[in-house]
Amino acid sequence: MKHSIKITLLLVLLFLASHIMGFFIIQNYLPAEQSLPLNIEKPEFEEQTSFIQIAIIILFATIFILLLLKFKAVKLFKAWYFISIFVTLVIAFGAFIHEYFAIIIALIFALLKLFRSNVFIHNFTEIFIYGGLAALFVPVLNIFSAVILLIIISVYDMIAVWKTKHMVSLAKFQAGSGAFAGLSIPYNIKGISKNVSNKIIRSKTESIAILGGGDIGFPLMLSGAVMKYMGLIPALIVSLFAAIALFCLFVFAKKKKFYPAIPFISAGCFIGLIVIKLLF
Repeated sequence: MKHSIKITLLLVLLFLASHIMGFFIIQNYLPAEQSLPLNIEKPEFEEQTSFIQIAIIILFATIFILLLLKFKAVKLFKAWYFISIFVTLVIAFGAFIHEYFAIIIALIFALLKLFRSNVFIHNFTEIFIYGGLAALFVPVLNIFSAVILLIIISVYDMIAVWKTKHMVSLAKFQAGSGAFAGLSIPYNIKGISKNVSNKIIRSKTESIAILGGGDIGFPLMLSGAVMKYMGLIPALIVSLFAAIALFCLFVFAKKKKFYPAIPFISAGCFIGLIVIKLLF
């Protein structure tokens, strides 16, 4: 087992919490007349082929981050990280409160996350971030394109972790810079309330359990597409099977080894799709 049962359950529950929160955020922005905060324009892609444009966007974003890693441009990476967190939080909070208040609260949390983060602030914001990100893309996704996108990302994830291993280097770079995109739970949960610095996120010596942001966000896009066409309950079923697959991965994975989580989570999503096809 990769982590203790307590840490494993906590990661899986946070994964599910991110998806459930994401459903509320996505639903708010699905109507065509509902605009995004900050005058952000929704992408205008054809649903059937939108996975192509989204995959290209992800490719260029990955190349950009890898260049930052290569040149050890930590300050530039942190600036990009801050902007990404701020924008996605504004979108997420804007689903519940007025845009002006969403901007203020998002700015506060983005600053705290970067400069005064602790395990609570970090993971609290992570629960909202992926819903904000998914709200950008789910309106231009159907179930078919979301499935194809997840397959593409799964193949890439396997290559990046098992072959080139640059995803491992990227995760270490993020953790070392104090700007990790994903869930992060320290093994030493006792006393974490006393730690109000971001050292708990970026410590190289303290053992932490992590789950990358892509492992949450991409499956959420599929579940969001399911919700868009079939409703909330089928979407919850897909996310539940994704969470079960994630739990199984943690149970059967070995300690101190890196695994590409998206292929396993995707398999859970696809089983969930089969189940809802049988039920609905």
